[in-house]
Amino acid sequence: MAEPGFGPGNDVVRPYHAYSPSGSVIGYAVFVNFGREEDYNALEAMGVSVGRAVVVARRGEMSRYAVVEKAAEKGAAAVLMYTEATAEFNGGGVERGTVMGGLGDPLTPGWAGVEGGERLGLEDSDVLRRFPKIPSMPLSVDTAEIILRSLEGTRVPYEWRGTLKSEVGSVGPGPTLLNFTYQGEKKMASIRNVFAVIRGSEEPDRFVLLGNHRDAWTYGAVDPNSGTAALLDIARRYALLMRLGWNPRRTIILCSWDAEEFGMVGNILSPVVTIIVMALLIGSTEWVEQNLVNLGSKAVAYLNVDCAVQGPGFYATATPQLDNLLLEVTKKVEKLLLSTVKDPESEGMTLYNKWKTTDRGVDILRFNGADSDFAPFLQHAGVPSTELYYGRDFPVYHTSFDSYNWMLNHGDPLFQRHVAIAGVWGLLALHLADDPVLPLNYLSYAAQLQEYTNVLSNLLEGSVSLHPIAASIQEFVVAAKEAEEEAKKLRAQEAPGSTSELKKRMLNDRLMFAERGFLDAEGLHGREWFKHLVYGPPGDHDGELVFFPGIADAVSRSRKMNRTEGDAAIQHEIWRVARAIQRAAYALKGGLT
Repeated sequence: MAEPGFGPGNDVVRPYHAYSPSGSVIGYAVFVNFGREEDYNALEAMGVSVGRAVVVARRGEMSRYAVVEKAAEKGAAAVLMYTEATAEFNGGGVERGTVMGGLGDPLTPGWAGVEGGERLGLEDSDVLRRFPKIPSMPLSVDTAEIILRSLEGTRVPYEWRGTLKSEVGSVGPGPTLLNFTYQGEKKMASIRNVFAVIRGSEEPDRFVLLGNHRDAWTYGAVDPNSGTAALLDIARRYALLMRLGWNPRRTIILCSWDAEEFGMVGNILSPVVTIIVMALLIGSTEWVEQNLVNLGSKAVAYLNVDCAVQGPGFYATATPQLDNLLLEVTKKVEKLLLSTVKDPESEGMTLYNKWKTTDRGVDILRFNGADSDFAPFLQHAGVPSTELYYGRDFPVYHTSFDSYNWMLNHGDPLFQRHVAIAGVWGLLALHLADDPVLPLNYLSYAAQLQEYTNVLSNLLEGSVSLHPIAASIQEFVVAAKEAEEEAKKLRAQEAPGSTSELKKRMLNDRLMFAERGFLDAEGLHGREWFKHLVYGPPGDHDGELVFFPGIADAVSRSRKMNRTEGDAAIQHEIWRVARAIQRAAYALKGGLT
């Protein structure tokens, strides 16, 4: 079945890849699995060349941009990309998406794209390097299987078969010839972020931010309207509290981001796809770049919800100093909001109890990508962050099946998960905005850093020294313990007083600023916009590390160097991480060394 929404009077965007260059190619089809380096190595070992071919790739963990760039590096002429997950719902679904590298407006790399401000030209080298070199398009599973079943030649490698859901016997090339033609049009358009501000009564210069984007590729019932509905419900609940006389201690900002996906203008039924020269996470990225100094000095935390409800199972991603708060909120959600926020998976249980009793247990995830609006806040500005959602990898992602009907029949028939997400999200913000001492505990961060170091030690097998990181973690542990002891004492001082309030403010500043310590002004090698040295997107999707991105990049680069040069590159990144951890420890301690 083809996707719904096409024809007169319908406004669904036709499937395409934003930022794909225009191109016309006739070439043999070759199946490249996920399009990873190891997949091309397997093809090469079998004597299969992708030179001037139209490669067919299935979506995996690599970004679309990385898949297309890898194909271009290997000599392919064009890429067709399909998503097997859509077959679970309907083989006619086509996953739209961007194939640009980096975040934000490509014409303003590193600074805000505001009216009257500086913009680079489309032919500028800094702009062109973020665009793919060969064209690409998305396919439905049904269409992909027609192509793949027609291939002959070398059989599909044994190691690919275990994860294949499509009907693939051979990898090609050919004998099928594909006639690939794509024509895009570049245009400019304006976007608008929308904010609701509840001014703090005692610390108006401290900001707790809740964010969700409101633009969608198609109908967007899951992505992003499930999150938008939760944000609007939180606004409603806060308004009711304000009518009862409540005002937060610190300022709360509700953020509705534009152009997180890729906005559309013009006649979408014409054969020419109209492209706005903007990119992934444009709204949040440009705003963070414009307000970088104030966010660095005043932001307490950023709480993101994107695809709030994708199906069953509660998931949370957070920077570690928010772990304890997150656990406490999920324990209290039913008690504080009564039956309206009982966990929809098990009547009568708190969300925490259900979370704890699932097969995976309580597992707070970490930020190892840059796939939603948390990225500029955490990875560029160093603001503690969370992201909340029910379900993962929903089969109608970026297709026109992402509709109200899908949500009603599959995602959340009674809309209880929506209510639960709003309850957790809203309570997290209330604690961060109202608690006199910020509920940020860095002992969890210290434990996480030590765990990462142990994994890194096993991976590197003593080829370089991890002593700099180990020593910095010890400093960080001492600082975290001292900060937590101080926090306990100040929380016990319930009676307000000028001296007590000043001490709380001073401690809160240290708790806020510690996350900034993990930033490095030089950024990641080749990806300088990403400043965070603990959490960031991988440069090499085939790598084994999902933390310490600078070290992970160095490990990947070292494979192309001699042993001495490779070890030196890794050791330098180890020192950079050690200095970042030390900076965070100094921030927690306060004062000067």
